[in-house]
Amino acid sequence: MNHPFKGAGVALVTPFTEENKIDFDALGKIIENQVKGGMDYLVALGTTAETATLTAEEKKEVVKFVKKNSAGLPVVVGMGGNDTRKIIKQIEKFDFDGVAGLLIVTPYYNKPSQEGMYRHYSEIAKTSPVPIILYNVPSRTGVNLEYETVVRLAETSDKIIAVKEASGVLSQITRINKYTPDHFWVISGDDVLALPIISIGGIGVISVIANAFPGKVSELIHLALDGKYNEARELHFELIDLFKLIFKEGNPGGIKALMHMQGTIQNELRTPLYRISEETYNEIKEAYLKLK
Repeated sequence: MNHPFKGAGVALVTPFTEENKIDFDALGKIIENQVKGGMDYLVALGTTAETATLTAEEKKEVVKFVKKNSAGLPVVVGMGGNDTRKIIKQIEKFDFDGVAGLLIVTPYYNKPSQEGMYRHYSEIAKTSPVPIILYNVPSRTGVNLEYETVVRLAETSDKIIAVKEASGVLSQITRINKYTPDHFWVISGDDVLALPIISIGGIGVISVIANAFPGKVSELIHLALDGKYNEARELHFELIDLFKLIFKEGNPGGIKALMHMQGTIQNELRTPLYRISEETYNEIKEAYLKLK
């Protein structure tokens, strides 16, 4: 099976300085670590990147920087929203040179119906010059992209080639794997479910914890894809506590705290997000030290 986003992808954080400006030196180090760690592709401007707090100019700068420093790894760009026409206009004006795909989250806040989401993605697919990954994350958007709608979209457009599934509903994910056409595959949107999703036909993960442990995540995913589940399970068990802890007070507060412990970035977020509590920080640190 040849798919452009098979394997281990990382949802890059956006590191900030103490003055709350983008820390491009730290971002460069993060990307370098991903390349050295054997990751398969990079995702810029996702949820983990605190994209909602970036200006239009900052978004351009981040994408340009990630493309320039990707060392040949494919780059996926997040471009979601809750106004279909606005997204289409963004796509029409966007520089796709060096961009391998778009990650499009389900519309949030206005809570569209399944038919509304079908029409939303269908219109975007007609406009996009690159492949599209649907992104289903009901805990954030308030809507679930049902498997029937995913199947319908996959059958409607060859441009729609995957879904990043973060619903946590394995029965739904299994049905997507079963009923979608051959060009379409499931990518786990949850680190903790990456191994189970691969076992039922998924092709990898877009990972948060890979920001801190690219080598471990890459190895885990590639072992699982090779059918070496015993070895993959050992790495899964090794990381299981951190999988949960880094989301205890929301994302990306936990992963940024972990990367701060590693000396990679400042522990800075943009409001309305804020750094995690000292209690949770210490829990993450305790789990992290057990790995060393």
